[in-house]
Formats: sequence, C-alpha cells, structure tokens
Amino acid sequence: VQLQAFGGGLVQAGDSLRLSCVASGRTGRTYGVGWFRQAPGKEREFVAAITWPGARTYYGNSVEGRFTVSRDNARSTVYLQISTLKPEDTATYYCALDPSNTGGDYIPRYRYWGQGTLVTVSS
Repeated sequence: VQLQAFGGGLVQAGDSLRLSCVASGRTGRTYGVGWFRQAPGKEREFVAAITWPGARTYYGNSVEGRFTVSRDNARSTVYLQISTLKPEDTATYYCALDPSNTGGDYIPRYRYWGQGTLVTVSS
C-alpha cells in the first residue's frame, strides 16, 4: 500500500488550500483515511478522517470548522479542504490509511502513512 499526499505549498493567511491523498496498491476496497499534521517541535496532531464510502467524517478539536474532508472513491483519492488558513496551520500534513475503516483519531489504527506535504502559511 502506498499513499501520496500533495498540494501543499507557501500560502498567505486567509487563503484556502486543497490537499490530496492518493492511495494505491493492495488497499482493499473499504478503508478509512485520516489526515494528521505535525509542526516543528510539536507532536503529531489529528486533523480529520473519513470512512468508506464517505458517510462518516471526524475532525480534530483545533480545526474550528475550517477543514473539510471528502473522498472520490473512483479515483482512490481523499481531499482535505482548508479555508481561512492561519500561520498556526503551518505544518507537514500526512495522510494515513485505516484498513479497519473505523474512523477517528486513534493513531495505531492507521497502518499505512504517506510521506507528507508541507504547508507554510505566511502572515
């Protein structure tokens, strides 16, 4: 199983950004995907998750309604839409695959991880 996250970059505060996570390999048909982020010197933080086929979504307490997770199962892609970006959103964003399709923020459930995409928000 491979996960590739992309879409990060340097943006200004107030901008919006959409991150993508493409899954490939022997993923199975029904799997959940979570998004996490890690800022320099800080612990990894749960951002959002979505189960297959997309009926259930979960969000971290810190996202304040600015994050929306969705998926296109035909493209094996999960998206993370971030609006009104803030400098404190600066982090490397990782997507991870949960074969159990349970959802939520329990990190051990996420067996496969992508390489991360860096989001830098300037003030």
